Amino acid sequence: MISLNRASFSNSSSYSSISRSFSHSQRKGPATLVVAAAGSSGRAVDRNGSVLVETSSTTKERKESSVLEMDAKTTVGGGVEDVYGEDSATEDQLVTPWTVSVASGYTLLRNPHHNKGLAFNEYERDAHYLRGLLPPSVVDQELQVKKMMHNLRQYDIPLHRYIAMMDLQEMNEKLFYKLLIDNVEELLPIVYTPTVGEACQKYGSIFRRPQGLFISLKEKGKIREVLKNWPERRIQVIVVTDGERILGLGDLGCQGMGIPVGKLSLYTALGGLRPSACLPVTIDVGTNNEKLLNDEFYIGLRQRRATGREYAELLHEFMCAVKQNYGEKVLIQFEDFANHNAFDLLAKYSNTHLVFNDDIQGTASVVLAGLIASLKLVGGTLTEHTFLFLGAGEAGTGIAELIALEISKQTKAPLEETRKKIWLVDSKGLIVSSRKESLQHFKQPWAHEHEPIKELVDAVKAIKPTVLIGSSGAGRTFTKEVVEAMASFNEKPVILALSNPTSQSECTAKEAYTWTRGRCIFASGSPFDPVEYDGKFFVPGQANNAYIFPGFGLGLIISGAIRVHDDMLLAASEALASQVTQENFDKGLIYPPFANIRKISACIAANVAAKAYELGLATRLPQPEDLERYAESCMYSPAYRSYR
Repeated sequence: MISLNRASFSNSSSYSSISRSFSHSQRKGPATLVVAAAGSSGRAVDRNGSVLVETSSTTKERKESSVLEMDAKTTVGGGVEDVYGEDSATEDQLVTPWTVSVASGYTLLRNPHHNKGLAFNEYERDAHYLRGLLPPSVVDQELQVKKMMHNLRQYDIPLHRYIAMMDLQEMNEKLFYKLLIDNVEELLPIVYTPTVGEACQKYGSIFRRPQGLFISLKEKGKIREVLKNWPERRIQVIVVTDGERILGLGDLGCQGMGIPVGKLSLYTALGGLRPSACLPVTIDVGTNNEKLLNDEFYIGLRQRRATGREYAELLHEFMCAVKQNYGEKVLIQFEDFANHNAFDLLAKYSNTHLVFNDDIQGTASVVLAGLIASLKLVGGTLTEHTFLFLGAGEAGTGIAELIALEISKQTKAPLEETRKKIWLVDSKGLIVSSRKESLQHFKQPWAHEHEPIKELVDAVKAIKPTVLIGSSGAGRTFTKEVVEAMASFNEKPVILALSNPTSQSECTAKEAYTWTRGRCIFASGSPFDPVEYDGKFFVPGQANNAYIFPGFGLGLIISGAIRVHDDMLLAASEALASQVTQENFDKGLIYPPFANIRKISACIAANVAAKAYELGLATRLPQPEDLERYAESCMYSPAYRSYR
């Protein structure tokens, strides 16, 4: 990195004030150093390493001003302040690769935000001392994407592709996101489920560099200071996990960090939030996984999980510190907490923080969208259908509640009444009123009058549902007998096997289509290949949360929302369902292809933001006239910019 010393400035008094300002702000906020213009001759250089920023025809008018004099309230890229000045310039203007000072030479090539690899042009190689540090060839970003995809396809093992993608993210941030955006359908299963599950299981072995903050019991009492160790200050989305229930894989402790990292990659790639606004966090309170505790490569606390007051106090300190550091409008997304903590945390903080639980609310929203879309294929309205769930945890009860809310909204019937169309089966059988006293609080609303039933297949035959939803985390539980029973009294049974990763799916796409003789409407949580049955090709849909949470978060941010409301989730579901075309329906799909995900996310963001304004929960005023267009304009672009 090139130092900025007194010789770098034409006015020493201005340097003194800047130096004092930087010293005062080191721990209080982002480092802000100023390089004054050198004059119309271009650039001046102190060979000790100091650089004067050159002026061009586009900057002569403000050559006596500093970069700090740009409008500080400028917001771009999902509502995040334009720290680097990239988006307040037009496409043909040059930008400066700021770090604490102007990045140059070897340091520039090691800075993932500014590094372009072989895409640095001839002028940039001279201006930033890159001669000799790069081969002479100059290539564009498109060729880099083509080469990276060629290299990734050489790996036979998905985890090796995951590691290669994470390495790229650490070397060249813009190329990573360009690659992911342009090849989202191929790479989504690599950076997210199912491969991220294996990555979490082996995280201790593949860990190389920190990609987020690890906050453990050792940091109790000083979490606010720990948050300041993160280099970015303008955080707008935090994804946090305690690693106790990672996908369907159980307690992975500190190694659950792969989930927040993966989710926030999708917030940027699919929802357009600026990477610098995203913070992955793992709360490490220990693990009850004996295998990990005895693993020499495990990177977390080697102790049993803290519970009760000790756990609650650590989480409360974290929630308070986040709000103090980043403000009222920072979105905190809870990920993969165990049932008992997930519901408690959401209930405790939903009235004081902008919080969202993807396992409860995100899953519910994406499944509701699929059900709304499926009505075009199976006919009727939601209230005419009967729903049976295998699994009564976070996902199952969250989906059930949102379905009941949507039916209540459509029919004006009381929520208690609409819940009666929805039945849940847990590990002890059908949830019925005779079990109510022994049920956890989040299961009690689903205890209806019925005789006890132990087995799922018997529940299917007794309830005769039109929709069967699996959220149990238990693989191969939709047996042939269960699926054939669904097909025996439904012309087009809707079967959603939602558990992740693929190994935990309640059934495969091939099993569902074969056992229903090609009549079912099928979607799963993890991707399955197309299936041929009786001369027809079926393309299974994927009820992936990635359809919802990136656009949902973007909608909260562009509206400046201060709380999440259930009506926003319904708005997101309706927006997603509206994106399914007749061409998709003709293939039996109830979700649109991921190839259009950024457009879909903008639509969802607009609907969510509109609902925030309607409910009086938005603070970004006045409301934009065209919210969808505004959402698209706020999206981060991974295209390279030219440097001064």
